[in-house]
Amino acid sequence: MDATSEASYAEFVRTCWRDLVRAAIFLGASSHEAEDLAQQTLVRCYSNWERVTDATNRDAYVYRMLLNQLRDVRRTRWWRSRVDAEPDGKVDDASNRVVLTDAIHQALEGLSKPHREVVVLRYFVQLTEAQTAATLGISVGTVKSRLSRSLARLADSQHLSELSEERT
Repeated sequence: MDATSEASYAEFVRTCWRDLVRAAIFLGASSHEAEDLAQQTLVRCYSNWERVTDATNRDAYVYRMLLNQLRDVRRTRWWRSRVDAEPDGKVDDASNRVVLTDAIHQALEGLSKPHREVVVLRYFVQLTEAQTAATLGISVGTVKSRLSRSLARLADSQHLSELSEERT
């Protein structure tokens, strides 16, 4: 990779790291796993940097790589044998953030995997409907229908309604 490409890649990593980690968390990974997934995705980006830069929609291409990486990890036997809860030993004084994050995670877990992917990419990653469709390899109409159904389920989510009741 030449110096210009290296600089371009380094800037890309600086701008997208946080969003990749956040997307992985909302797709169901723990914070440590999300960082690993983001790192593995960026390694793949580095080794295929020419394809990434040539992609019509770079964000969709990279988030598709993240989804594929998550699916690969979940398919392995190692993943199935892991314990769900991984205490990190950190104390977070921002308990409101923890409560909010937990409520969002629990509400998203109530959605099927395809519906959760659409919600995360559209609202948390903030891809357009067309970018979301391209990332998932589905039509824009399918994105819209999945979003509609997902938002209805989230509106009825006990976890989110409990959260809103606590704040009033």
